[in-house]
Amino acid sequence: MGQTNATSWRGFVFTGFSRFGELQLMLFALFLSLYLVTLTSNVFIIVLIRLDSHLHTPMYLFLSFLSFSETCYTLGIIPRMLSSLVRGGQDISFMGCAVQMFFSASWACTNCFLLAVMGFDRYVAICTPLRYASRMVPTLCAQLVGTSFLSGYLFGLGMTLVIFRLPFCSSHEIQHFFCDTPPVLSLACGDIGLSELGVLILSLLVLVVSFSFIIVSYTCILAAILRIPSTEGQKKAFPTCASRLAAVVVHYGCASSMNLRPKASYSLERDQLIAVTYTVVTPLLNPIIYSLRNRAVQTALRKAFRGQLLGKG
Repeated sequence: MGQTNATSWRGFVFTGFSRFGELQLMLFALFLSLYLVTLTSNVFIIVLIRLDSHLHTPMYLFLSFLSFSETCYTLGIIPRMLSSLVRGGQDISFMGCAVQMFFSASWACTNCFLLAVMGFDRYVAICTPLRYASRMVPTLCAQLVGTSFLSGYLFGLGMTLVIFRLPFCSSHEIQHFFCDTPPVLSLACGDIGLSELGVLILSLLVLVVSFSFIIVSYTCILAAILRIPSTEGQKKAFPTCASRLAAVVVHYGCASSMNLRPKASYSLERDQLIAVTYTVVTPLLNPIIYSLRNRAVQTALRKAFRGQLLGKG
């Protein structure tokens, strides 16, 4: 108990970028640029969907909540990461690390469930178009979104409690840029087998359940596309489906490689690269693939800019 108290008093230090030396400023400029684009894109999509009545449909409702979830996820990680690139190793208290892990895990799980909900929405729209309006009613949409957020918070809380019940009596240096589950778990001492199993089970539940829904939904969607008699129609529908699947594969591939493996296989260089992908790159891909390539969103953007220009005129 004394060791645990010492850890909570001392806290942790992020040292993930310390080995890059003078390259840290270049990384800061790169990550800051990507983050500003990501933040601006997601916020703009939320506002646009809110203001344009033509986008008040279930699909865009889910898109707006995905953008909101991605925004909250990156806000909890990237600002501190940018600060550590400028200032070097940065301290975080024991409680602060637990809070960051809770929110980052919660929003990450919420993103997985929202992607599954969006896959289900597209399945209903494409495979049963005549029943879409009667099935995707506002009550069901609200329930799906609420369940996604509640489930995300419950799984995030479970992962945090499983890890922070352990004593941290070895090194207090987190060789990472935020309190992610694998690098924090690697600092724990004593018998961590039960906690590792708990994290694995929770991760499997989130990833396997949500990914299974996505795969089933998009398999049915692809089958429906192949049944389109017009080759031109297939060519128009397939790229959209393929790009969304690509974004899903990147998201789940990174999450699986980080969480579905034992502590012994933790690697600083590899895992930092993977973490950068799902904390910086994937949140940038989502607004581009799911929203900005959408014709209705593009039309709303043109209307918004045209209205702004006319207002100034």
